[in-house]
Amino acid sequence: MAKQTSGSTPRLGRQDWTEAALAALLEGGPDAVAVEPLAKRLGTTKGSFYWHLDSRDELLDEALHLWEQRYTDHFIALAERTEGTVERRLRVLMSAVTQQAPDLIGESRIHASGDDPRVAPTLRRVNARRTGYVAELLRELDVDDADARAELAYATVLGLEQLHAARSTTVSSMAHATTMMAMLLSR
Repeated sequence: MAKQTSGSTPRLGRQDWTEAALAALLEGGPDAVAVEPLAKRLGTTKGSFYWHLDSRDELLDEALHLWEQRYTDHFIALAERTEGTVERRLRVLMSAVTQQAPDLIGESRIHASGDDPRVAPTLRRVNARRTGYVAELLRELDVDDADARAELAYATVLGLEQLHAARSTTVSSMAHATTMMAMLLSR
């Protein structure tokens, strides 16, 4: 976070630039991660940027890494910390993800940039980790077609994000989570 100096301008750090870049990435995709607009948003100069980072590509990499931590690692860790059965871990995961769907609208901009060589490696890794983790839980529950069901659940979450973005759903996040669990666990 920015540290306040004796003057009126806060001193920015690498994390401030990364947070601003992630916000821009979610708002406008990778092309929105540009130094000058971010400097303006942060109320500073480009010189501050180059004090902390070497290039715009490095900043985009940092923003994608933060996105992965915040929206993949966090959810998997939450499920792993859940005590009880594998089914309970899966329920916690589905509930947390579907409740976050309205806040994850910007993810569609990252997915739409999947052919961008700067985005593609992270996106492939994130998609594989997300579907792989759900499939792993489903296999532990002895559910048939675990990989296909995990991909279907992921596609459903991505679709929910789109519906929330268009304000085209009136169904509660908890109802989505409950329905998704039933779909995943049906035999």
